[in-house]
Amino acid sequence: MQEIRIGMVGYKFMGKAHSHAYRDAPFFFDLGVKPIRQAICGRNEDGVKAAVEKFGWNSYETDWKVLIARDDIDLIDIVTPNNNHAEIAIAAAEAGKHVYCEKPLALTLEESRRMLEAVKKNNVIHMVNYNYRFAPAIQYAKKLIDEGKLGKIYHIRANYLQDWIMDPNFPLVWRLEKSVSGSGSHGDLAAHLIDLARFLVGEFDEVSGLLETFIKERPAVAESSGLTGVASTTEFKKVEVDDASIFIARFKNGAIGTFEATRFAKGNRNANKFEINGEKGSIKWNAENLNELELYLGSDEEGTQGFRKINCTEEVHPYAGAYWPAAHIIGYEHTFINLVVELMKGLEKGESPSPNFEDGHINQAIMEAVEKSSENKTWEKIEKYI
Repeated sequence: MQEIRIGMVGYKFMGKAHSHAYRDAPFFFDLGVKPIRQAICGRNEDGVKAAVEKFGWNSYETDWKVLIARDDIDLIDIVTPNNNHAEIAIAAAEAGKHVYCEKPLALTLEESRRMLEAVKKNNVIHMVNYNYRFAPAIQYAKKLIDEGKLGKIYHIRANYLQDWIMDPNFPLVWRLEKSVSGSGSHGDLAAHLIDLARFLVGEFDEVSGLLETFIKERPAVAESSGLTGVASTTEFKKVEVDDASIFIARFKNGAIGTFEATRFAKGNRNANKFEINGEKGSIKWNAENLNELELYLGSDEEGTQGFRKINCTEEVHPYAGAYWPAAHIIGYEHTFINLVVELMKGLEKGESPSPNFEDGHINQAIMEAVEKSSENKTWEKIEKYI
């Protein structure tokens, strides 16, 4: 069996999720290629050495350029903060390595364009980690829509609600620094909503948006770890990213959508959810109950109509049959496993599975259009940015 030797840059939150997916994908699925956790890379030698042991990698590097130059690496997996994505991905592609990158694809639209050009020019396989697409319930929703069960789609209303930075004394971790993250809730959360909407409803035509920052200044970080950090008691910095993102959209197929992403929705830990309404029926989904899809069909007998809750764990549901018997639910980590399965299939076939850098670039264009709309108080056509 062909081996795909992986070099991963980064090792914290997403590094843990990706490492687990590489380990378990061959356990649950019969793959034609085998992912090998060859080397992991991080600047902090003590931290990366500990990650090697904990996550089951064969070796480590402290310089990503050295990692890319190794001849025993086939694929570079990028799980770093957003400001590193472009430089690493472009260098990897130019070295003939396949590339798997965290979302959002880049810090800016121009960076994402250069990343897409690099992987195309060098003919390498590429994929971006919009993992929520790979929940069985989402894949089943896609099947229902494609089969026409909902008919013509009229509406999507989607929101992604969190509350983890509401304390004004929460420090300015990297996700709140524009030079590192590019944006706040918009790029971190709304990006997922955009990708799911494109996957399920279709391509965006135009958007009109509003970005808001509620806390204008935060303590600098004295020490950081993952999503959290220790605040400085003396130094404060200006917050230059959004705390909330709200926009409306028209789709090319005539559907309309409303989107909200915020880290200021008290009581919501990770409420990524949507409702889609069509001429024949509707669906609802919430990541906090990711196995469940709610379905309403107008063709049901009068008197019995209503939303039914489908536990998407039957063998008929995409990916579900590889895991456990019906109703033995799976979790967040399995969305990464399912995505890695598609990545391995793509590498075997020589094709870049969706979502790939093309999708990542389009998503980046939509995010940029919303940002410009908020600045200019205008409707923005997406084609102008792509």
